[in-house]
Amino acid sequence: MLLGAINFCTKTKSIWILVGKILSVFKIVIPILVIVFGMIDLGKAVVASKDDEIKKAAKALMMRCIAGVVIFFIPTIVGFAFSLADGFNSDGDYSVCEACITKGTC
Repeated sequence: MLLGAINFCTKTKSIWILVGKILSVFKIVIPILVIVFGMIDLGKAVVASKDDEIKKAAKALMMRCIAGVVIFFIPTIVGFAFSLADGFNSDGDYSVCEACITKGTC
């Protein structure tokens, strides 16, 4: 094991807490933005009454929804990655990183 990697997550706990809080804010803001921008785009397309613009706006809304879902599940994916890394580590330090990122506190 590298000497600098011992207790890495414990030493950098404040950074992981900040990352967890930012991800928590993203989990609230991203769905709101998807809804607002989707309403605006679809509203413009419906007012224009052109089928190709409506299809284009619906496709853009679908892509935004997919991006929102991916961002929403980033903490779960990161937590899974840290739990896998913790299985290979003897001191169990990566569970601290996982708790900080997924909960925003540790």
